[in-house]
Amino acid sequence: MLALLPYHPIAQYLLLILLGSILSTHIHACTSSENTSLLSFALTLSSPSLNWTSMDCCQWEGITCDAVGRVTRLHLSSKGLKLKGGLFSSSSLGNLTHLTHLNLSRNSLRGSLDQAGFFLSLARLEVLDLSFNLLSGELPGSLASSNNIRMVDLSSNQFHGAIPSSFFQQAKNLSRFNVMNNHFTGYIPSPICVKSSSLIRLLDFSYNNFGGNLPRRLGNCSKLEVFRAGYNNLSGSLPEDIYDAISLKEIAIPANSFHGGISNRIVNLTNLTILDLYLNHFSGMLPIDIGKLSKLKVLLLHSNNLEGSLPPSLLNCTNLTELNLGFNLLDGDISAYNFSRLGQLRKLDFISNQFTGILPISLYSCKSLRAIRLSLNNLEGQIQPEIVSLKHLSFLSLSGNRLTNLTGAMDILKGCRNLTVLILSTTFIGEEIPDGDHMADFDGFQNLRILALRGCELTGQIPIWLSKLRKLEILDMSLNRITGLVPTWLGTFPTLFSINLGSNLISGQIPKELCTLPMLVSEQAAAQVDHGYLELPFYASQAMPDASILQFNSLSYYPPSIFLGNNSISGNIPTEIGKLQLLHILDLSANQVSGNIPDQISNLNNLETLDLSMNHLSGEIPASLAHLSFLSSLNVSYNNLEGEIPKSTQLQGLNVSAFEGNPKLCGSPLLNPCQPFNGTDSDDDKNDGNQILGLSISVVLGFIIGLVGVCGSLLLIKTWRDAYFNFLYTVQERLKL
Repeated sequence: MLALLPYHPIAQYLLLILLGSILSTHIHACTSSENTSLLSFALTLSSPSLNWTSMDCCQWEGITCDAVGRVTRLHLSSKGLKLKGGLFSSSSLGNLTHLTHLNLSRNSLRGSLDQAGFFLSLARLEVLDLSFNLLSGELPGSLASSNNIRMVDLSSNQFHGAIPSSFFQQAKNLSRFNVMNNHFTGYIPSPICVKSSSLIRLLDFSYNNFGGNLPRRLGNCSKLEVFRAGYNNLSGSLPEDIYDAISLKEIAIPANSFHGGISNRIVNLTNLTILDLYLNHFSGMLPIDIGKLSKLKVLLLHSNNLEGSLPPSLLNCTNLTELNLGFNLLDGDISAYNFSRLGQLRKLDFISNQFTGILPISLYSCKSLRAIRLSLNNLEGQIQPEIVSLKHLSFLSLSGNRLTNLTGAMDILKGCRNLTVLILSTTFIGEEIPDGDHMADFDGFQNLRILALRGCELTGQIPIWLSKLRKLEILDMSLNRITGLVPTWLGTFPTLFSINLGSNLISGQIPKELCTLPMLVSEQAAAQVDHGYLELPFYASQAMPDASILQFNSLSYYPPSIFLGNNSISGNIPTEIGKLQLLHILDLSANQVSGNIPDQISNLNNLETLDLSMNHLSGEIPASLAHLSFLSSLNVSYNNLEGEIPKSTQLQGLNVSAFEGNPKLCGSPLLNPCQPFNGTDSDDDKNDGNQILGLSISVVLGFIIGLVGVCGSLLLIKTWRDAYFNFLYTVQERLKL
């Protein structure tokens, strides 16, 4: 008989845990139909394979089940998923009828969601995230049929067509809708919010092809916090009821064609933190009470037609971190404003307005400032020493004003230790380049990456202190009156990749050392430089007529270039030029360069623009230039070149003006065809003479060889010799008869 074990509470507790674990495992076991559906979906994937090997699909990666083993969540974001057939098949997933969350974002899925009824079977779906894939087709109407759908994110795909006008009326519980960066067309559905009880919090229609006006009744979207519709083809004025959406924290509708004024009613949006209306056609004055938007952090109104002076209340927006009013028609004495109240301001951009006065000293109280751009205004005076108190200042652009005392400015600014971008073009007109004893122990600008002193009519030579700026990447000193030589030490900068010394009075030869710049020679050296992003965009144009102004947010996209055109440089183009294999633009035009175009220039495989016009170059155009596949602009006009223009699609596709001014140059695209070489008669005479001479030599050689052969045989072979003399004796006897 078995002995009864005594009761032990700990043993009983452990037994309950074991039984609970067994029951729990059984309860959470995946249903067979959903297991089959998931495996069917996995079979459509080509790479990488999912680790779905266990018996229970509820234990698989990315799968969440409810208490009875039904799949409720499928989360396979950023898994590198691709499809075998290249098309998204949603039929298997349609069997997951209890699915509430579907996230397949940031993969490489292709195909359409147009399959009829797919979303009808997913009646419990609440969250759909298919962003950052390659999906296409139209937005399925069945998606809105789910009364539970709360979030839809289809951003960064290739969807097209119009969004059904009834979509938002059907999706009554929708709170977030993001279709940014697709190809949607038509109108933004209107109205979006029929009743003020709408749950919509985020709407993002940006980077599509929507047209027409903004939707009506946005004011009914009482919970709407973020509205984005930038970079579309929208037009019209801001609807008045948008100012009734008092929960709005962000309005971003840049790069459209909106017009009209910005109503003072915008101050109703007291929760607004971001107002982004740049690159439109808004006009009129800034709202006079804009300072009531006390929570405003980012105000981007640049590239419009706003006019008038700054409303004093603007300085009540004490939480501002970024203020951009550039490229408008604003005016007034900027030095009259007290910017010291904007203690959190990091970026200030007033480029291309009509502001007057001196540089506002109150700006130097904004200790958080990292970027200041006051270019293209009517400011005057000098840079004050107080600017060095801005310890974080990295971007300073004051071009196109009437500032004076460049020497004093550079002496002060070298104390801004974190300065990376310094643009002082078209100001300090007619002054001398800072140099001399006070710059001898120069130790400033150690972090400077861009230095632009373009168009200042500066005199003097390129100063030696520039050689100490070892982090310099772009140097622009064009359109001045600089004399002297191109310094050899320019070729020693480890990160310099763009030099513009064009339109000066520089003489001498092109130094060979310039052809050793690491950033233009070595891909390895170029890859090690982290250009990063700039605090403000950098505007630049190529040194050529009618060149458009380009905007660069990062120096990674700025073309590697050397501009030495319109100087008095002489001598030959060094053959070492062929080392600059990463160079995109080379301009040596309007100089006194002579000699041939070196064949080594064809080693510049990345060259896009080559201008050698208006020099004294001679000889032929190297045939190897035809192999420069990226060359889109070539100008060798007004030299002394001769011969036929090399044949290639690029060269023959250029304008005639690229080759004119070379009288001895011929061939397409010039109308001057190359003449065949006129020397046929003389060549024939020469050939005949050669043939006669060759025949004479052959006869003489044949005679000598024959004579030697016969005489040698007679001397060496006795029987031949006896027969030969017998023959002569017989002939002699017959002649006697």
